[in-house]
Amino acid sequence: MLRRTKIIATLGPATDDPKVLDALIQAGVDVVRVNFSHGQAEDHLERAQTVRNRARAHGRQVGVLADLQGPKIRIECFRDADRVELEEGAHFVLDATLPADAGTRERVGITYKQLPEDVHRGDTLLLDDGQIVLWVEDVSGSEIVCRVVVGGVLSNSKGINRQGGGLSARALTDKDRSDIRSAAAMQADYLAVSFPRSAADIFEARDLLREAGGHGGIIAKIERAEAIENIEEIVDAADAVMIARGDLGVEIGDAELPAVQKRIIQIARHHDRVVITATQMMQSMVDSPLPTRAEVFDVANAVIDGTDAVMLSAETAAGRYPAKAVEAMDRICKGAERQRTAMAVERRTHLQFNRIDEAIAKAAMYTANHLGVKAIAALTESGATPLWMSRISSGIPIYALTRHVETRRKVTLYRGVYPVSFDVTTTDHPRVNKEAIDELMRRGAVRDGDLVIITKGDLAGVHGGTNAMKIIRVGEHELPARGD
Repeated sequence: MLRRTKIIATLGPATDDPKVLDALIQAGVDVVRVNFSHGQAEDHLERAQTVRNRARAHGRQVGVLADLQGPKIRIECFRDADRVELEEGAHFVLDATLPADAGTRERVGITYKQLPEDVHRGDTLLLDDGQIVLWVEDVSGSEIVCRVVVGGVLSNSKGINRQGGGLSARALTDKDRSDIRSAAAMQADYLAVSFPRSAADIFEARDLLREAGGHGGIIAKIERAEAIENIEEIVDAADAVMIARGDLGVEIGDAELPAVQKRIIQIARHHDRVVITATQMMQSMVDSPLPTRAEVFDVANAVIDGTDAVMLSAETAAGRYPAKAVEAMDRICKGAERQRTAMAVERRTHLQFNRIDEAIAKAAMYTANHLGVKAIAALTESGATPLWMSRISSGIPIYALTRHVETRRKVTLYRGVYPVSFDVTTTDHPRVNKEAIDELMRRGAVRDGDLVIITKGDLAGVHGGTNAMKIIRVGEHELPARGD
């Protein structure tokens, strides 16, 4: 059984062992994530190249996602230890002018110096993903005077969120701008923008990536409360969205998160955008060889809701069982995809088409879902046609046949789409049809008697040129004799 939902694995120290990396690829990882929040740009460039080399050796295509750090708003460090214990009811000060290594049990510095301008008396600040809760009593100059509502151990460099959002930090920092150039240098297939507030942040990131020579798609990471308010415009501006449930859950509250996740998946699919579900999906597998039942349900529900991809973070970057985490996720995705709700036909008969290739893609899916078609071969230059096809729920595999390696890497993130190296430089349509069917037969995707849909354009090598759909029964696709 082919898995339709794609798996993203984060690279890190645990995957630097070539044997571990090979095991990840063999386990079925589709896209790797390089996290610019940690490590050096040179390390990320080397890891991306190593992945592509090893994937090629295994006859696989693996995409690369470069994830920007964004405006991480954190406390600084403590002077005499790497942590302090805050007691409930005690006062604690966040001081924008305190030196970075001068923190005490009473106060600590902060990385975001404008924070005192963004908060007011009565605000709730959440530290360390909500493990520590502070209520703002007063803001005086550079000092935010808080009362500890929920105490505990607070260690160096933990993150700060304002409940309900509202922090004014820009999405792209100077470090991000430098990292965008590194992402372009590694020819990243996707660039993830952290903490965007509006479509303008997405447009800016795309412009910077293009100026640096990069051609990857832009992923909007939804992790701010403001992003939920502007979700339609952000989704429309991006090529894909990531539901980054860590910071998002802290800002909007964990009780709101499940419904928001389902809504974002629906909106992304409606806008013909790719959607990724991420953060702590199998967190226990950092130290355990098996996921918890709750994690199994979490992954399966995201699959049934229609997510394109599920992502592993620390589980593969720093965990003890990287390959087992991918294997477990593969197993759970396949199990969820067997359910009827995950394969339900989405008709979308009310939509109007703006492009001919879009109309062909949707018509092909409608036909395939009602004719018992075994596979779809989409001859594509840019990957647009298989993307549109993948927005229609179906259990029918979609093969993206393309001569462009960039397109093959791009479609590794599309649900139910599989990249195939296929060089079309002729307008001899019977020959193209035969070669496409032969390729599917070679892969074991179809056999004699099966119905296959082929979509392609009259002119080879033209972006957006798909204007034809042909239905072929395997075994009846031989070339006509010369002179016929």
